[in-house]
Amino acid sequence: MSSATFDLSSTFSMHNLDTAPPTSTTATTEELLEYFETMYTIRRMEIECDTQYKSRNIRGFCHLYDGQEAIATGINDVFTKEDSWITSYRCHAIALIRGGSVRQVLAELYGKHEGYTKGKGGSMHFYNKEHGFFGGQGIVGAQVPVGVGLAFEAKYNKKEGEPMNVALAAYGDGAANQGQIWESANMAALWKLPAIFCCENNNYGMGTSVERHTSNPGGEYYKMGNAIPGIKIDGMNVLAVREGMKFVKDYCANGNGPMYVEMQTYRYHGHSMSDPGTTYRSRDEIAETRSARDPIEFVKKALIENGLKEEGEMKEIEKRIRKEVSKASKEAMKGEIPPMEELYNYVYSEDGSKDKTEQQKFIRMPQYDKSIKA
Repeated sequence: MSSATFDLSSTFSMHNLDTAPPTSTTATTEELLEYFETMYTIRRMEIECDTQYKSRNIRGFCHLYDGQEAIATGINDVFTKEDSWITSYRCHAIALIRGGSVRQVLAELYGKHEGYTKGKGGSMHFYNKEHGFFGGQGIVGAQVPVGVGLAFEAKYNKKEGEPMNVALAAYGDGAANQGQIWESANMAALWKLPAIFCCENNNYGMGTSVERHTSNPGGEYYKMGNAIPGIKIDGMNVLAVREGMKFVKDYCANGNGPMYVEMQTYRYHGHSMSDPGTTYRSRDEIAETRSARDPIEFVKKALIENGLKEEGEMKEIEKRIRKEVSKASKEAMKGEIPPMEELYNYVYSEDGSKDKTEQQKFIRMPQYDKSIKA
């Protein structure tokens, strides 16, 4: 099994910690290929979302993850299905890697019944409890208290003599000063919960640079837990994310309490599809980041420069994934519109069953006989 060793000495910064992740790591060809395929699939899926949104096949809000792929990929490599993960509305990638498929994700965005949440959730509300994914949240920062609740559950259900499962609550730098995050962090610290407060710092929040929207010098979000220890990780390097999160998970799972994690990253698109992303930052800055720090190019170069794969082989993989995403998009587009019953399915259950659903008289249904006919 071929492998290569990588220097990680400049990828971490620590706060209130006496130990740190390793300064180097080894990755096999198989591991690097898996990371590359996962990240490239996310990238192509998000590019397809961009295209279909502009074609008006996707409506409403739509927040893309391209540029940040190494974070989701690295975390998922460390987590099991028993570890909980909750995030913000920028959640397509997490939905994909936590038990989903490109077709399911796109069908959801197209509003089809075959979608991830039967076409009722849309871009911001994916959910897969079976795979430990507790959804994307549309309210800024609202997912963090729920994440702490998941950490409480993990501690409550701890098995004797075994490490706890962990719960990760991800949020952006624009949410980092939310009061509900501070209050949740305080409880997590007092109760020593296995909670990971993960700030995906893409530097601009909704459109304001970190220099202007936080009083914390340099936007060092990994230090914002005060007494709670923290770590800053290069979120553009999937190997740094992997090793950093192994360290974080081990710390939190073994009864040491919560940890703050700052992933230094960069989104290529604007905050959402309604934001061109170039009014508060220059095109040159975006292009330079793509050129020098792109997370997918990092893995591609790692494979080629270490003699693990040929450039032609990597191009063939890219070509295959582009075809797969295009095919999944076309298949998703052919899906069915959700039936009218989905308006009240999973809203009310008389006997508490998750399967049995009741239509209530107070739910007003469309009156087609009184509708204006075209």
